[in-house]
Amino acid sequence: MKIVPFKPEHLEVLLLQPSQAILQPLLSDRNYGVNLLRGGPAYSAWVGDQVIACMGLIPAWEHRAMAWGLIAAEAGPHFVRITKAVMRTMELHPFRRIETSVRRDFEQGHRWARLLGFEREGTMRCYSPDGGDYDLYARVITWDALFMRG
Repeated sequence: MKIVPFKPEHLEVLLLQPSQAILQPLLSDRNYGVNLLRGGPAYSAWVGDQVIACMGLIPAWEHRAMAWGLIAAEAGPHFVRITKAVMRTMELHPFRRIETSVRRDFEQGHRWARLLGFEREGTMRCYSPDGGDYDLYARVITWDALFMRG
């Protein structure tokens, strides 16, 4: 697996996992990819000539960002390395608060969010393009933890 800087054209060859399939039409919209790139630091994971994940952080303001991830069904065997790359990205771009959302009925996504240090804060009703409910998660670094980093 190779991690490279994200480019909008990576979305053209990404086939999303079933839990994110509702978002597949967005991937053919060039502006969607350009906006993700403009948002902030973003990366793509490749295995051979296949994109298995695109992820990034979109800063809201100085200490807060929103994490996004678009993941292929074929990413499963590479999830340990993907998880390490995501953790490293969050260390390199230390926001005090990072938010992400997980489809309400996607248990694997909830487990992964918790593994990455996110805590569930609530449900966002009618959040997705198809009107589906999502749960909001946040990873908050306390001031004490910031001072412990040195």
